[in-house]
Amino acid sequence: MAAAAAAALLPSLSHSHKHLPLHCTRNKNKTPFVKQTSSTVQTTTKYRKSVIKCSRSIEDFIGGDLLRFDLGQWLSDVEEHKSLAIYPPHEGGYEGRYLNRLRYKGYHFLDISARGLGDPETTLTKFHPVCPAHVGKQPIARWYFPPEVDYRLSLLPPDAKGLVVWVIEAKVLSKAELQFLAILPSLRPRVRVIAECGNWRKFMWKPLKEIAGLPATAEQVSNQ
Repeated sequence: MAAAAAAALLPSLSHSHKHLPLHCTRNKNKTPFVKQTSSTVQTTTKYRKSVIKCSRSIEDFIGGDLLRFDLGQWLSDVEEHKSLAIYPPHEGGYEGRYLNRLRYKGYHFLDISARGLGDPETTLTKFHPVCPAHVGKQPIARWYFPPEVDYRLSLLPPDAKGLVVWVIEAKVLSKAELQFLAILPSLRPRVRVIAECGNWRKFMWKPLKEIAGLPATAEQVSNQ
C-alpha cells in the first residue's frame, strides 16, 4: 500500500521531458534567445547575413597564366638592377614565362642550385677544389674546376647578349652570400643574376640589393 501511494505521488517521467524544437532564421544578430510560452519552450537562433566578394581582373577571362602583362617591366628591371630576387607561386611554372622572355632577348643561362653551392664567390669566380666521394675505399682526392661564370662567358657566341645566373632555392643562402650575388654584375658586366628567394601568391620580384641589405646606387636613386 505504501509503495502504491508513493508511486501515485511521484510525477510520471514519461511526460516530464519534451523535445525542444529549434528554428533557425537569418537576421542581423548572431545571439540566440529563448522564448517561453505556456505550453512549450522555443529556442530561436538568429544569424547575420554575410556577403563574399571575389575580385576579378582581365587575366581571369583571357588566361592570365599564358599572358603576362608585366613582361615589359620585367625586362626593364633586369637591365636596370641587373640582379633580382624573385618570388614565384608555390605551384611553379610561372617563372618559365619570364625566363623565356630573357632567352628571346639573347641571354644564355647558367642554372645552379643554392643547396650544395658552397661559397658563391669561390665557385663562380675562382678556381675551386671539389672532393669526389671516395666511398671508403679510394684515397681522398681533390679536383680543381675553373670558375663557373668565367667558363660560361668564354663559351658564349658572339651574338649573345649576356649570361643569366639563375639560382634556385636561394632562400637558404646567408645575407653575405646574397650580397655577393647582388654585386656580381658589377664584377662581370655581362652577367645578370636572378635568385629565387621565396614564394608568393603571384609572381613578383624585387632588387636583390634591397633584399640583401645593400644601399642602392646613385643612378637607381635618381631614377626613383
